[in-house]
Amino acid sequence: MSRSPRLPRRTAAAVAVTAALAAAACACGPDKGGDAAGGDAPKKGGKLLVLNQTPMTNFDPAREYTSGGGNIPSLVFRTLTTRNRADGAAGNKVVPDLATDTGTPSKDATVWTYHLKSGLKFEDGTPITTADIKYGIERSFAPELSGGAPYLRDWLVGAADYQGPYKDKKGLSAIETPDAKTIVFHLNKPEGDFPYLATQTQFTPVPKAKDTGTKYAEHPMSSGPYEVVENQNNGLELTFKRNPNWSATNDSQRKDYPDTIDVKGGLDTAVINQRLSAASGPDAAAITTDTNLGPAELAKVTGDKELASRVGTGHFGETDYLSFNPKVKPFDNPKVRRAIAYAINRTSAVNAAGGSSLAEPATTFLPNQAAFGYTPYDPFPAGRSGDPAKAKELLKQAGYPHGLTVTLTHSESDANNSGPAMASAVQGALKAAGITVKLDGLEDNKYRQTVHAVSTEPGLFFSTWGADWPSGGPFLAPIFDGRQIVKDGSNFNNAQLNDASVNSTIDRINKLTDHTAAAKQWGALDKEIGAKALTVPLLHPVYKRLVGKDVRNVVISDWTGVLDISQVAVK
Repeated sequence: MSRSPRLPRRTAAAVAVTAALAAAACACGPDKGGDAAGGDAPKKGGKLLVLNQTPMTNFDPAREYTSGGGNIPSLVFRTLTTRNRADGAAGNKVVPDLATDTGTPSKDATVWTYHLKSGLKFEDGTPITTADIKYGIERSFAPELSGGAPYLRDWLVGAADYQGPYKDKKGLSAIETPDAKTIVFHLNKPEGDFPYLATQTQFTPVPKAKDTGTKYAEHPMSSGPYEVVENQNNGLELTFKRNPNWSATNDSQRKDYPDTIDVKGGLDTAVINQRLSAASGPDAAAITTDTNLGPAELAKVTGDKELASRVGTGHFGETDYLSFNPKVKPFDNPKVRRAIAYAINRTSAVNAAGGSSLAEPATTFLPNQAAFGYTPYDPFPAGRSGDPAKAKELLKQAGYPHGLTVTLTHSESDANNSGPAMASAVQGALKAAGITVKLDGLEDNKYRQTVHAVSTEPGLFFSTWGADWPSGGPFLAPIFDGRQIVKDGSNFNNAQLNDASVNSTIDRINKLTDHTAAAKQWGALDKEIGAKALTVPLLHPVYKRLVGKDVRNVVISDWTGVLDISQVAVK
């Protein structure tokens, strides 16, 4: 599954996106990781206000779909590993959190061993043990606590049919805890990316004695710098205060600058940006973790020097692209798919997404970040404006000397670059190549249901993918691994590619525990698949977000692409 900070999104979570690899995170009014206009360094004290569209529903580590420890969840839930809390590409690294290191793999990466740091405590002062982590993982399998990522069920030995500790008291034998500080995971296949998976909130320790089942979200036991004071209306409003039993001596990644943090969800996007712009009263110390500036808002902000100094730019691994269903004519013909790839005008696609401040043209499926294995290539080089002549030549070879007519299915919402604006841009580009495009707009929920069901998947439509962690594996495998085709559920291998060579290459790379070496091979695989013209990469979105004038210590990593709430201070 994927996630992105553009809301609404097709998955259970939210967060941000990419821009040029060279230009990483933001320098808001609070310069990168530090001062604001007044030059004062981050200090403890004050109240931070978070203004969001989406409520923090089901605030339970078992039910969160996060990566890197999440953003707001990371205030309360520590995990075995986490993301490096640093700007830009440096934030793509996985680092120890509760564990002393990122894990020790067996020779074939099917067994991973972790040891806990000393002095770890819950908010009530009780020591954190590996039994708490094992129990936290096991309860994430309970049907009544669904919502988290599916990897543990897929990766752990014997976990496929496990129903959680409420129904199965024996627990998961694939997780061993030989002592209070050691935990061992047995996997059914080599997984070099396991340290990245260990950043998900399912690895949060949960004391069995304090587990209240579906009510645990009302007051989960904190292992992080803040604890829940109040959870109103299932996450519509959350209030946090400092956890007195958290210690910076065993947590190098998080800070506890504000005295309290108030999170308010269910707000309109225009209201959020207006309040952040005005920054009056409590809103001076406000941020958002899920609301971006649109083209019109960005134009206004750009013209105001003070506002512009408070805009952060996020870079998250995501690609927006055209999907083909090769089982639908004429897209079963590779020359037709290549013709469309040549015809695409990426300048018009970028403009449809809001312009160059909000999107960058893409020719690779992998995002343009080294952590994913980004290898610059263009299998169908046509420049920014497309090559209609080359497209017409390929159509002629495909048996369409006088062009052809196709249908492009799109959402009626422009929110995720899959709506009328992008559809019109594609329609105009293909018209120049002699391809008539009929537009078929669907209500957004209906659109997602239609394009992700094998039985109803159209021939040509828009898709987007953002990785669960910064690696080529969770980016390429769900889209191109034939064993991940889902016949009776949400399917994301839209091309329904089931190539033995591609599948075996994915398996081979997954065995690598050297992330840098794996990244190079993911890049090579991306190039190989790209030549098949199963997708047409259009753009990598760029995200712009405002912060209040009293916000300090802005850190935006490429892992999430959004301001890291665990680093923020207020004036």
